[in-house]
Amino acid sequence: FAYYRFYLLKNMPVCLIRPLNKLKSIFNPNSCFIRSKYWNADLEYLKKFKGPVLYPNEVTSKWLPMVSDPTPPPVEKKLVNVIINFGPQHPAAHGVLRMLLELEGEIVLRADPHIGLLHRGTEKLIEYKTYNQALPYFDRLDYVSMMCNEQCYSLAVEKLLNIDVPLRAKYIRTLFAEITRLLNHMMAIGTHVLDIGAITPFFWLFEEREKLMEFYERVSGARMHAAYIRPGGVAQDLPIGILDDIYEFIKVFGTRLDEIEDMVTDSELWIERTRDIGIVTYDDAINYGFSGVMLRGSGIRWDLRKTQPYDAYHLVDFDVPIGTKGDCYDRYLCRMEEMRQSIRIIEQCL
Repeated sequence: FAYYRFYLLKNMPVCLIRPLNKLKSIFNPNSCFIRSKYWNADLEYLKKFKGPVLYPNEVTSKWLPMVSDPTPPPVEKKLVNVIINFGPQHPAAHGVLRMLLELEGEIVLRADPHIGLLHRGTEKLIEYKTYNQALPYFDRLDYVSMMCNEQCYSLAVEKLLNIDVPLRAKYIRTLFAEITRLLNHMMAIGTHVLDIGAITPFFWLFEEREKLMEFYERVSGARMHAAYIRPGGVAQDLPIGILDDIYEFIKVFGTRLDEIEDMVTDSELWIERTRDIGIVTYDDAINYGFSGVMLRGSGIRWDLRKTQPYDAYHLVDFDVPIGTKGDCYDRYLCRMEEMRQSIRIIEQCL
């Protein structure tokens, strides 16, 4: 006990001096604590910052962050939209183009198209060809509407040379132009439905396309690049029995279209993914130079088969369907109705 008493008496001045010096430095205005880098705020100052301030008023909006907190406020991060590559290697764009798309959710804010991936230099290639030698190059321009490209080229050559095509050849051209239209629209609708997630209509439509490809093969020997429509008419007359087979096809094809419409047209998922999507207004369709279904889907009744008839189109009767909103759903309906009108034209040609 005597030892501990001696130790406390000896060291008490040191134990008391250190706290007293700290208190003195706190209340001394010239203390190094005030002049140092960090300032310890008093309790009255800290009371103002108790509790969250959800809605600043005139007073609280002037409050600054605590000086004693050395951490800088977090930097506000800007929202960055998603940028994706559409193509050239993409299931819906197989090598024909590339687009850089800026997306906000499912809305495309900006598109940067890179075209020319399908360019073959056709104009240069046919400079040293005869009219018939140049014909096969036009099949490759649009490998979904092969004979229509041949027909366009042949009409241009016939206009330059003032060639009068026989009436039978005109009807054959018109017949296969509408078969090609069926091929085109079935490809467009089938792949569109497949991209949204339905695979059954895709198989049904491609089954019908194979039947039409057989008609291509029977008249030309090739399933796709036929080179059948040529300047002055067609390559050769129709083989025996093909007209009967075409009639049997169109007789049941209307029923298959009804089955497709029963599955797709009133589907809630299909309507949700196509209605009010990709709207092209009446004025935009004209100003952008659209044609075909893109133009008619926006409510413009413009069809070269009616406005500038060629081959035997002035001898057949058909209607031109148009849309009302100019969205994907209207363009789908236009294609479905145009296939029904193609059946009418084929029947009249037969």
